[in-house]
Amino acid sequence: MAPHRAEPTAPGPRPFSLGAPVSPRYLLSCALSLLGNSVAGVILPLILLATTGDPLAAGTLALICAAPQMIIGLVGGALIDRFNRRNVSIISDLMSAASVALLPVVDMIWGLSFGWFVVLGLVGAIGDIPGMTARDALLPAVCERDGKSLQKFMGLTQSLDSLTVIVGPALAAFLMTAIGDASALWFTAAMSLAAALVTLTLPRAIGRTGAQDAETAPATTSRGVVRDALSSLKSGVAVLFKRDALLRASMLLTFGIVMVMGSLQGLVLPVHFTNAGTPELLGYVLSAMSAGMLVSSLAYSALAHKLRRRTWFALSMFGMALGLLTMGLLPTFPVMVGGAALLGLSAGPASALLGFFVFDRIPAENRGAALGTQNSLMLVAAPVAVFATSVVVKTAGLAVAGVGLIACWGAVTAWALTTPSLHNMDDLERPAIPMPDRCCD
Repeated sequence: MAPHRAEPTAPGPRPFSLGAPVSPRYLLSCALSLLGNSVAGVILPLILLATTGDPLAAGTLALICAAPQMIIGLVGGALIDRFNRRNVSIISDLMSAASVALLPVVDMIWGLSFGWFVVLGLVGAIGDIPGMTARDALLPAVCERDGKSLQKFMGLTQSLDSLTVIVGPALAAFLMTAIGDASALWFTAAMSLAAALVTLTLPRAIGRTGAQDAETAPATTSRGVVRDALSSLKSGVAVLFKRDALLRASMLLTFGIVMVMGSLQGLVLPVHFTNAGTPELLGYVLSAMSAGMLVSSLAYSALAHKLRRRTWFALSMFGMALGLLTMGLLPTFPVMVGGAALLGLSAGPASALLGFFVFDRIPAENRGAALGTQNSLMLVAAPVAVFATSVVVKTAGLAVAGVGLIACWGAVTAWALTTPSLHNMDDLERPAIPMPDRCCD
């Protein structure tokens, strides 16, 4: 007979039974998925440039995919508050594996073209975006299940992400040399499949939401999925932008970072190294950036409480500005690697802090919708910035585009260091939004 285990009788107790830790498996699943994505993130822009020979094609592709990606992300994020998040993550990884595997298949049979990139990019978005949101939404529940500090666990996940992204670009450079660009995408598909299999080992209860409770299930069914999604989406937008000044400022800063860094990594650097005839060097530059982020993330995870949040944040923003200034000038390869390492070394604390604010201040019942809204808006912001940058590259040249990104980053940094809500981040310990199911205090 199993040992007696007291059942929770009030909202306060932890909802998951004790047992084997789930955080290692959660981290492994995230690492496998990110490793595949980091390899694809290096290879795909280079394949597109090699296929079309036109930097504007990369920006156009990003813009074409932006609206469908946003719709998928918004609806998928809202529905994640209605369905088991673990199951959504598994299904999404399986769809991503299939969509990526089709790229080398199409290349072998018909040959890749711009149209194929559009079609397969949209198919991949159906899996990638809800899966990313579902995995993010699982994180606080994993912390609660294993009794982890959310702030420290954010530093740990950032460190693991950085370690994975160090390996990914370098591995992409090796695979491109050894087996060719398109064939290297088989690795991405295999990693997505492995991530799904690891997530399958997590307990189903880790992905349950309040909408799945027996007493609320009939109401959910009668209202209809679409109505539930729209209602949840409306609540998610309100959580992100209307009720909490610190959360709103964190979102705006994250958008700025995504737009500038997306343009740098997704267009300016690939075009720079392609024009130089050394596309494989892109992987090593991105690996240097990730190596720097790994070091700073580990330092932040261990020393987070030694300095004020504001101090960590200011040091991080100043260092990132200096690193991006170096990279944006498109110097020689050794200097570029040094700038990338400095940028990564400075980015860890800010990245962990922004992630902590998001997870700490979003109510559990709105987490899927809010994170889906966040991811969707980011997926639109980055393509718009990449397209604008591609127009600058096409009309004014690569050097002008690099200087433009430096100027944009300067504006983002100045705003981040002067806006009141980010200035007073140490004084805002509790969310302004009621959080009845708060995790990991």
